[in-house]
Amino acid sequence: MSEEEMVQLVQNALVKRGVSDTVIAVGEFNPRGHTGAMFAGGLAGGELDRVGDLAGSIGTAAGSVAGMHAHDAASGLPGWMLIGVTDSAVYGFAGRRSKEPTDLVFEVPRARLEVKVHKRVNVRVLELIDEESGSAIELEGNRVPVTHSKDVIDALQA
Repeated sequence: MSEEEMVQLVQNALVKRGVSDTVIAVGEFNPRGHTGAMFAGGLAGGELDRVGDLAGSIGTAAGSVAGMHAHDAASGLPGWMLIGVTDSAVYGFAGRRSKEPTDLVFEVPRARLEVKVHKRVNVRVLELIDEESGSAIELEGNRVPVTHSKDVIDALQA
């Protein structure tokens, strides 16, 4: 899905909620640790290869999925989110890039927002820190261009 289509999905979701803000960037993110939990679960499940190759393959796949879901549930955030940036706020919606977003998970005013980005091997970690309270939302965006996570990071750092 193109960046323009993702922007339109989030823009429509804001309009439905009566928010008259203009979306400038949208990207797909996961809770921080999502990818690492997938790898850890896959490694644990892959130990079934001692039983047989097929069991190891099934264990790796099932462990990966279980690891992701367990981590996402513990994070308190949806496993997949569309993060929309406007000049005044950052909006987090439950959903994936190919579908209309569902629940509004968070809305953070940019005026008091500190943004930190940490580059990892296969993800970029995005921290949205409220300067008044110190509370943070920690997300990770895949480096695959179709997620447009870099567009969100660029908009927030501009």
